[in-house]
Amino acid sequence: MQRRTLIQTALAATATAIVTGFGTLSAFAQGTWPTGKAITYMVPFPPGGNTDTLARVIAPALSTALGTPVVIDNKGGAGGSVGSAIAARAPADGYTLLGGTISSHSINGSLYTTPIGYDMVKSFTPIAMLGAAPLLLVVPASSPMRTLDDVLKASRARNGGLSSGSPGIGTSPHMALELLASQSGVKFTHAPYKGSGPAVQDVIGGQLDMMFDTSLVVGPHIQSGKLRAIAITGSQRVPGYPNVPTIAESGQKGFDMVSWQAMFVPANTPQPIVDRLHAEVMKVLALPDVQAKLKGFGMEPSNMTPAQISVYQKAEVDKWARVIKAANIKAE
Repeated sequence: MQRRTLIQTALAATATAIVTGFGTLSAFAQGTWPTGKAITYMVPFPPGGNTDTLARVIAPALSTALGTPVVIDNKGGAGGSVGSAIAARAPADGYTLLGGTISSHSINGSLYTTPIGYDMVKSFTPIAMLGAAPLLLVVPASSPMRTLDDVLKASRARNGGLSSGSPGIGTSPHMALELLASQSGVKFTHAPYKGSGPAVQDVIGGQLDMMFDTSLVVGPHIQSGKLRAIAITGSQRVPGYPNVPTIAESGQKGFDMVSWQAMFVPANTPQPIVDRLHAEVMKVLALPDVQAKLKGFGMEPSNMTPAQISVYQKAEVDKWARVIKAANIKAE
């Protein structure tokens, strides 16, 4: 009798666990995530930069859509690697989002001589491509150079090549320069700065010959007449600069480079959460005020699916690995 009672108790407990488990799965399937717990939006760069600004545009609307707080957490360092490594170790439960970039998710793994603490592809699941911005190649307004051909000829004629500033080693402006050097066979002298601001001022002042950067950075100086736009790195011209040709149009066929921003979650986040996040973020990106702000940043939103982002990201990782290896670029 005692044994029968124990068996009955065990069976009852098992049945309860099964029912509870099905109930949990059913509740999850019905969309009980999020439960009201705050979601952390990790920004792996300091406040005030492009990734941070974009996160602060998206977070309030996403919070409203999900019915739970979305809190920005800035963890800068090593070109986005520090915060990305922290996000990679977070629970895969939908409560950690990461603002990833071309640097943190396609360049850093090949750039740094020491491990960055995460795999750029395998450690994350993409949610949405938030936007992409081509870079503008600019020279001082006083420069005699007016075309890409002028730039290449002038760099060939100078020992060491023309000087080109950037906000740092491995940043998208630096990579644009190295891609141009690789495709054209022309040498340049890279001058890394701590941020775009000082580099721009030295281009304006004539201490540097040129630089690449987004329209958000160099646009005001083009409008004021202090800088001249030579070419654009994307595959097509942009509305704000209809008379500025692409680098591909200017003779470097196949040249295509944009500085992109995407949202990721830790790998193995449940698919229903990934699907819900993708749907809600796409709705946020479609809001007129968000569209206006993105265009103000020189960015074009994208309707890529998570699967398409994965394919694109892997191609970017391979592309920049080749450029970094060819140019023997290293960052500590």
